[in-house]
This record gives sequence, C-alpha cells and structure tokens, in this order.
Amino acid sequence: MAASGVLASDPSPLQDFCVADTASPVLVNGFVCKNPMHVNAEDFFFSGLDKPGNTNNRLGSNVTTVNVNQIPGLNTLGISLARVDYAPFGVNPPHTHPRATEILTVIEGTLLVGFITSNPQNRLIFKVLNAGDVFVFPQGLIHFQFNRGHKKAVAMARLGSQNPGRIEAKDVFGSNPKIDASVLAKAFQVDKKVIDYLHSQFGIDNNN
Repeated sequence: MAASGVLASDPSPLQDFCVADTASPVLVNGFVCKNPMHVNAEDFFFSGLDKPGNTNNRLGSNVTTVNVNQIPGLNTLGISLARVDYAPFGVNPPHTHPRATEILTVIEGTLLVGFITSNPQNRLIFKVLNAGDVFVFPQGLIHFQFNRGHKKAVAMARLGSQNPGRIEAKDVFGSNPKIDASVLAKAFQVDKKVIDYLHSQFGIDNNN
C-alpha cells in the first residue's frame, strides 16, 4: 500500500479557467465560475501598476493589490501580486499572509526586510535589499519591509494565492468586536490603560 498527498494554498483548476462570478450568491471556497461563453479579455486584465501609490500616511507606505477581486480570471489559479510604494523611512508594518508565500522584488531604492520564525526559536531573519534583489517570505510568518533610505522605494510582490489575506499586528487591537481589554492586558503584561489607548488608535474607525 502506498499513500500520496498534495498540499497547495488554493484549489487547482479543473478546466482552462474559472473566471470568478462575483455576483453569484453561491458560497464556495473561492468563487463559482462565470459562464465561459461570457468571458472576455477584461476578465484577465488590470491597469495601473505603473502609477505610484499614495504614501502620505502615518506608515509612509502604500500597497496596491492585484488579486481575484481586481482580476476575476485569477480565480483557482493560485497567484496574485502587489505593488508596494515606500516614502523615505516608510514601513510596510509586520504582518502575515495566512494563505500565501510571498516573493518580493525590489524595483527601486533600498529596503530592510525580514521575517520571524515560529516558536520556540522566534528568529529574526533579515537582509538589506537593493534594486534587482529578491527575497522570499514563507507562508504565514510575520514579515516586514522598511525603506532605510532618503529616497522613495518601490517593490513588486508575487503571492501564491488568488486571495492571500493580510493580518497586521495592530489588528489585535482593531478587531470587530474588540477583544476585551483585560484579556490583552494580561497577554501583553501591560496596564489596561495601555490597551484602552491602543484600542482608540487602531479601532475600526481609525485604522489608517
């Protein structure tokens, strides 16, 4: 007897394509397929990644995502991408993609990037990247990018899911509904007033 298995982030396609029918009320893992006879080139097209994102915010960064929500033709294909713009000393803060590995290519500027391994080691693996350099962030691990230069930076990220998801560290304090402050105060070993302040900063009405 022999057993074999295949692990993948997204379901594999069983036909040439399965363009997402975003108007369908049917709930599946992903999207149901649009009638292939109604599919056209626009279902596989996105324009605008040549345009810089607005980095005039507290983080000094902007992520322009191109996933199945922007290109319905990505449904079941297990891939998406993003353009990331960084102002001088801007940061794409620590976050995870629960459904995707990410491969990042620096187009312009210099970035300090890194990820943290899981318990018990919690190692920080990091490197300084310049234009043309590539770095991989394994699926589900906390990672970040920081523009350590005095000029803007640009990177392109490819992700191994049509809908990789994103969870930031601050989301612990910005959930809806909120996690009870007593729980977070105990977990982070801080005064409840600190949690109340963080709730006010990262609540759903103040998430930028």
